[in-house]
Amino acid sequence: NIIDTPGHVDFTYEVSRSLAAVEGCVLLVDATQGVEAQTLSHLYLALEQNLAIVPVVNKIDLPNADPERVVHEVMKLLGVGKEEVLLASGKTGTGVREILDVVIEKIPAPSTDASPDLRALIFDSKFDEYRGVVAYVRVVGGEVRRGDRVRLLGTHAHAEVLDVGYFHPALVSSDSLATGSIGYIITNVKTIKQCRVGDTIVSEKSQSLEPLPGYRSLQSMVFASIFPQEGDAYPRLREALEKLQLNDAALVFEPEHSPALGHGFRCGTLGVLHLDIVQERLHREYNIDLVVTAPSVAYRIFLNEAGAASYLHRVKVAVAPQFITISSPHDLPEPTHIDHIEEPWIRTRSVSPSDHVGNLMQLFNDVGGEYKTTEYLDEGRVVLEYLMPLASLLADFYDKMKTVSSGYASLSYDMETYRQCDVERLDIVIADERIDALSTMVYVKDRYRIARKIVETLKDTVPRQLFEVKIQASVGGSVIASERTSPLRKDVTAKLSGGDVTRKRKLLDKQKKGKKRMMHHGKVTLPPEAFRAVLKR
Repeated sequence: NIIDTPGHVDFTYEVSRSLAAVEGCVLLVDATQGVEAQTLSHLYLALEQNLAIVPVVNKIDLPNADPERVVHEVMKLLGVGKEEVLLASGKTGTGVREILDVVIEKIPAPSTDASPDLRALIFDSKFDEYRGVVAYVRVVGGEVRRGDRVRLLGTHAHAEVLDVGYFHPALVSSDSLATGSIGYIITNVKTIKQCRVGDTIVSEKSQSLEPLPGYRSLQSMVFASIFPQEGDAYPRLREALEKLQLNDAALVFEPEHSPALGHGFRCGTLGVLHLDIVQERLHREYNIDLVVTAPSVAYRIFLNEAGAASYLHRVKVAVAPQFITISSPHDLPEPTHIDHIEEPWIRTRSVSPSDHVGNLMQLFNDVGGEYKTTEYLDEGRVVLEYLMPLASLLADFYDKMKTVSSGYASLSYDMETYRQCDVERLDIVIADERIDALSTMVYVKDRYRIARKIVETLKDTVPRQLFEVKIQASVGGSVIASERTSPLRKDVTAKLSGGDVTRKRKLLDKQKKGKKRMMHHGKVTLPPEAFRAVLKR
């Protein structure tokens, strides 16, 4: 069996579970790009599993391919000879037969567990509209048959096996799956949340079996609010998210209401790319136009005595937790209730041409990064390792990284730890109304710069009205940056052909009073691009 794994860093956990199900892997490196950051991340995962690795340089048919350079990068990375690095082209078929021959020769047969008890690793799962959840498994020990009763150690779900089989490459039913096999199991489990990637399936009769190592419950790292542009599309948005979640256990969402945007959902994803994929699928597959707020991370809020007392009174629990976790700026407690705040930090690896190392290091330093190591792949390519706050990655870090490296740098990251930080909520007030969907968390040292940038961007984005519109950024109720959009002017004197000047003044005074009333009662409709303004920092 050959398992195709995603290349992006957001899906590293799924890749690690797929690698746990096999004895070896083919490491594909693009002949035009060379070794990238995610190549390193996934290679380290394969080395941790002690897998046999077949290095392949792909896309050698492209005009801008440089296979000679990339082969030397791979040789240095893996410590192998030139003859061990295969050249291939998926488009023309060059080298495919050689790859298959080396796979047969180099990758060992499936290892087996001597125990007769069933243990199967779920390395992928999907939802079938007619048959429910289909789990893709590697049987590590024992045997599973149609009609068996099983349980999942991670989610504690119990189920009956309705069907088992192999991939050829379509699903082909069989009586059983034996030790060492890769195949599928269909049970009467109806939600993908109960059949998570990395979980272990055992016989319902077995009580003392240990789960296979490496399982963890997926935790959302990046959060954003999603609202339909048209209010009557809310039921369709809910239905679309529920359908997406059937095949994406890492997507979580809960209903949310905004006075400015109406009903929507707060969504949690694995990373920025995962969030982009969800947005794109909602728009493309379900034809829903969306307003998406600025993404944020999950902060840990450590409460002081007053905060703990307030929490106990509000939530009605016996003991206040050590900290509470918030994923939305609106949930931030009063500053007088907070002892300190912690934010997630990530370990990043950036691969770049050596000409751009100075610019990249400056960029990491600008966002509060902490230098770790430098490693040269060859004389022209370097790997930089930094620790940095995840929140700094969410704004426009990728764009800045591509700019300072002329588009050549790539980045991968892993969750590292939580560290104390000095952040606060920045609120945006438009026409004397706080727009909660525009609120964002900022570092105290950056608040004036970011506030000024946001209000200036909004001034160019918010449509002009017949009345003057105030755009303000505030922290704790104090305005720290402000802009105004000048009103559109209607010529109320156009119909006058002459006569007494007092008639003209009377009409202008009436217009002035009307605009004052509109300033107090007028509502401003914000375009979707206004919500992207808080991303530009």
